[in-house]
Amino acid sequence: MTNNKLKVGNVPNLRFLGFEEEGEWEMRKLGEVMDFKVTNSFSRENLNYEAGTVKNIHYGDIHTKFQTLFDISNEVVPFINEDINIRRISEDNYCKEGDLIFADASEDTYDIGKNIEIINLNNEKLLSGLHTLLARPKENIFYLGFNAYLFKSNLVRTQIQRESQGTKVLSINVGRISKINLLFPAINEQQKIASLLSLIDERIQTQSKIIEELKLLKNTLRHQLFKQIVREENELVQVKEVLNYEQPTKYLVSNTDYFSDNSLIPVLTANKAFILGYTDEAFGIYVKGECIIFDDFTMDMKFVDFSFKVKSSAIKILTAKSNVNLKFMFEYLSFLGLSSDEHKRHYISEIEPIEISLPNYHKQGKIANILSEIDKKTKVEFEICTLLIKQKEYLLANLFI
Repeated sequence: MTNNKLKVGNVPNLRFLGFEEEGEWEMRKLGEVMDFKVTNSFSRENLNYEAGTVKNIHYGDIHTKFQTLFDISNEVVPFINEDINIRRISEDNYCKEGDLIFADASEDTYDIGKNIEIINLNNEKLLSGLHTLLARPKENIFYLGFNAYLFKSNLVRTQIQRESQGTKVLSINVGRISKINLLFPAINEQQKIASLLSLIDERIQTQSKIIEELKLLKNTLRHQLFKQIVREENELVQVKEVLNYEQPTKYLVSNTDYFSDNSLIPVLTANKAFILGYTDEAFGIYVKGECIIFDDFTMDMKFVDFSFKVKSSAIKILTAKSNVNLKFMFEYLSFLGLSSDEHKRHYISEIEPIEISLPNYHKQGKIANILSEIDKKTKVEFEICTLLIKQKEYLLANLFI
């Protein structure tokens, strides 16, 4: 690739070698090169995942389920119920390869106008559905798969956001999206760009599957190991006999305007988010080593082996007593599947009295080490996935104008 940071005219920052002679990219309005259709609004009640002849995509699917490129053989898409009359639908409204389906509504500014490009229908019938716009190229000027990435370029994203309307829920209609300016190269350059980015997408998808399989492996193995421990004749002890707890008051963050700089001190929560952000506060940092942070209300928990601060006073910080492996206890509590819908504190009244089967310290360590090795492997695969995503983001920012 060549770097065109000092570029003149409509060319991207990064360009594949050999395309300099192609000259500048062409600018056209989206409405000049694509026809838009507002097609069909089947509600979720009219869809199923079991059987049917026609599939349907809602705007929510685009926001949550699908990658940039839509290959029907790789996606789980609902069918329209057989009792719905779809004979009135024009054949022209069915999706074709090369079409784009836009989500025309979103609560998130960045996601307004999010889209997928249809690259493989495998002879199946597909309709765009509720709160979507179907866009079909008028001319043979786009390479299959290129548009999905083009619409993630900074120029297009900025224009879509500017043309959207609404307060809590943003929306964009055919008239406003048609005004958007596109800059695109010749077909052969489009092919080069789309091929590279689709390979990275495939690699990200593969990496995500590896991570999910490792998580499944750990859950399965943990269940088997602790089922066996429960059946064994080990010492029976209560949780309060093996774990100490500490209130988090000394470690609460003062300023919740967090930084994104991961060289600073992380601010933690026990729920799914885990790291809320980073703080430059140099006081009240937990530096005592391994611990479990436990949310007293939700009973979510995380194993932590680095310095941190916390946001919530509802956190309990758990550490191991003598001859107890903390990682083993974390996995044991995870095996128990603790959860609650009641908004109250649970640890002292409900968790500490739980009776568990405790093997000797050596066996605790062996089990902890087995599960930790899977954690280490998962972390490596996750870091690879993160690097791939960053690489794709960099290319999207520099291969387009």
